[in-house]
Amino acid sequence: MGLLHARLAKYDLPQKMMEKGIYPYFREIESKQGTEVEMEGQKVLMFGSNAYTGLTGDERVIEAGCKALRQYGSGCAGSRFLNGTLDIHVQLEKELAAFVGKDEALCFSTGFTVNSGVIPQLLTKDDFIIRDERDHASIVDGCRLSFAKSPHYRHNDMKDLERRLRACPPQVVKLIVVDGVFSMEGDLAKLPEIIELKHKYKNVVVMVDEAHGIGVFGNKGRGVCDHFGLTKEVDLIMGTFSKSLASIGGFIAADKVIINYLRHTARTYIFSASDTPAATASALEALHILQKEPQRIKALWDVTNYALRRFREEGFEIGDTESPIIPLYVRDLEKTFIVTARAFQEGVFINCVIPPACAPQDTLIRFSLMATHTKEEVDRAVAALTKVFKEEGIIK
Repeated sequence: MGLLHARLAKYDLPQKMMEKGIYPYFREIESKQGTEVEMEGQKVLMFGSNAYTGLTGDERVIEAGCKALRQYGSGCAGSRFLNGTLDIHVQLEKELAAFVGKDEALCFSTGFTVNSGVIPQLLTKDDFIIRDERDHASIVDGCRLSFAKSPHYRHNDMKDLERRLRACPPQVVKLIVVDGVFSMEGDLAKLPEIIELKHKYKNVVVMVDEAHGIGVFGNKGRGVCDHFGLTKEVDLIMGTFSKSLASIGGFIAADKVIINYLRHTARTYIFSASDTPAATASALEALHILQKEPQRIKALWDVTNYALRRFREEGFEIGDTESPIIPLYVRDLEKTFIVTARAFQEGVFINCVIPPACAPQDTLIRFSLMATHTKEEVDRAVAALTKVFKEEGIIK
């Protein structure tokens, strides 16, 4: 262990930030997720959540989880492949497939294991996976696990994507995998242009990660594929339950041939314990509410557009975001930690984003909104962050 310990001991950034009192991670929340949460004995505004629909604390979702817990128990004690399939798993899969406009769907225990299980299973060593350089880590790891070659292209650069496609042999499969909404920067994939390239080259398949698109974009929150009217053109649609669907887990949706193959071969599906009854029922109830209450998405966009305008008015650099994810660029590693800590002292919880979640020159604060946020809460947060950013010399 001597060599291993010596190597790992060189990683001391967390310790340095702890010594300075600005370490921002693993902060303990003592209440339900909402627009305000209790932390360290005080209430703070929550602008670091992915609960875009604001359903994580909804009593209907909570009761659905409790009812399933009482009916089915606390777990399934096995994989979906063997003894762990419940009728509510099957119901959720059918409803998700219909919701995103595909033949069938498979539910996985986490969103991460969807990408890390599906991507490597689809391709052979002769094939290619082509991904955006800013795709989520689960996509990156899925590529690493595959025997296929996996070049990436510059972020949203369609000329670079075409360059990659042109370099691939026509007779092999080319899988383009892309985030519908990029989770740190908040901008959208150029899906119409990607689909044009799909039809220009032979044997191209497109997979879209809708983790941050479902519940936010499209008709009744169906996602970015629906937003662009390209659901039929996208071959595989991935999504998670841990954002808009107020639970934990994930799914892949596609045609019957693809799903039949993945159901019997995807290793993170057949060798992982199935999602808990409570998590499954909670996601199912959240899906129902999302479809019955389109006013939630309107409220989300009303408060998002208000926040975007307020940050621009105060001179923040927010990049090309088109979503409830608002990056507040700091572009300095230590200052990113400092403003996160100082914002918390001002009563605002935000997320500190540093490499590998972004490039070293792009460190930022991730400010994200829920349908349940009010404009008054946004004003309070913008005022606090403006004060901190000005005092740290980040904005004028």
